Amino acid sequence: MMMRLDRWLTTLGCGSRSEVKQWIRDGQAAVNGRIIRDPAGSFEPGKDLLALHGRELDGRIMRHVVMHKPAGVLTAARDPKQKTVMDLLPDVYRSIGCMPVGRLDKDTTGILLFTCDGEMNHRLLSPSRHVKKRYRALAEGPMGAADVDAFARGMDLGDFVAQGAELEILRSGETSLAEVTIMEGKFHQVKRMFAAVGHEVIQLHRCTFGPLKLDENLPEGSWRELTEEELRALRLAAGMETR
Repeated sequence: MMMRLDRWLTTLGCGSRSEVKQWIRDGQAAVNGRIIRDPAGSFEPGKDLLALHGRELDGRIMRHVVMHKPAGVLTAARDPKQKTVMDLLPDVYRSIGCMPVGRLDKDTTGILLFTCDGEMNHRLLSPSRHVKKRYRALAEGPMGAADVDAFARGMDLGDFVAQGAELEILRSGETSLAEVTIMEGKFHQVKRMFAAVGHEVIQLHRCTFGPLKLDENLPEGSWRELTEEELRALRLAAGMETR
């Protein structure tokens, strides 16, 4: 996609539209090693090489990120009082519109994706795509076959009926450890499903999102950009590519 130079720099959060226009006219911007003085010059972000004030910039405006979300952080673009997942990323990601794919509760940890691709974001969250998400939950009380059956049947949670989910009990006792796989992502859905069968969730962690598993080498609170292989797998899951 071609883009005006002044808009490109503004999108990257380098400055206001008026500021970058003046910088360009002053010869402070270069593309592919050549000084450009026309703010309306058209270039291709991610392909053409961009520099400002003599410093090379990462000119990509389409980026995709995986984060190991920590507890105590909101999944939101911004909040006036509380820390959000966007605060864990460099400012440029907010500038280019790299937003979370869905939500994780404030106290929930695990894999969280971000993308600038609005269509892919929408498709990955659409129930019709059947994109699976697997969670590991520590819950109060012993769990057994009756709980597995209740999850498999689906549940009426009042404001919506949750689809059937796969529940695997890893440990049962005073507290139980279980993994549940769902294809939706309603507000507090996993916690509410456990509560519906009499088990309050103590801790919740998302292990997978679609074809992606949380990177074991990614510490809590850290992030990295997706590899080409991971991005292709997500696009396949979203129905945006074929094998």
